[in-house]
Amino acid sequence: MAVSIRIAHNLPQVQRLFQQIRRVGGDPTPLLEDIAFLGESSTRARFRSQTAPDGQRWKPSLRAQLNGGKTLTKDGHLGDSVGSYVNQKSAVWGVNRIYAAIHQFGGTIKAKGSGGLRFAIPGIGWRTAKQVEIPARPYLGLSDDDRQDILDLVSNHLSDLVRRGAPGGA
Repeated sequence: MAVSIRIAHNLPQVQRLFQQIRRVGGDPTPLLEDIAFLGESSTRARFRSQTAPDGQRWKPSLRAQLNGGKTLTKDGHLGDSVGSYVNQKSAVWGVNRIYAAIHQFGGTIKAKGSGGLRFAIPGIGWRTAKQVEIPARPYLGLSDDDRQDILDLVSNHLSDLVRRGAPGGA
C-alpha cells in the first residue's frame, strides 16, 4: 500500500528562474538535487528541533513528557525514513511511513471494534479508549528560510550557467 502526502510549493520566483535556466540551455537536474537535499536536511532538522516549518514548537508527546526524549522520535523510524526523488521537472522529499499523515496533520484515531484501542502509557500502565486525538506536528513543508535558500540556489545556479557561457547565455 502506498501513502502520499502532497504539500506543493510553486514559488513564482522559482518558476521564473527555472524558465531562465531552460532558456540558456541549462540542465536543472543538479539544481533540483540541491533543492531536494535542502528539503531533506531541513525536514531532518525539524525532528531535532521539534519545530514545524513555521517555527512553532510541537506539542510534546506524553511519552516524551513522562520519560524524556523527543516527540516523534521514540524509535526514530519516521525521521529516518526521510528521502527524496528528483527528475527533470521537480524535487520531491518526504517520508514513507503509513502513520506519517496523522503526525503531520493531526486527527482522531477511532477503535474499529468494540474492544477499543489498547495502549501502554509509560510509567502509568495499559489503557483502553474508544478514540485518541493526535495533535498536528508538522515536519514537512517550507520555512521562510527554506524559501529564501531555494531562491538563492536557483539564482546562483543561473549565474553559474551564464558565467560558464552556456549556449544562449550572455
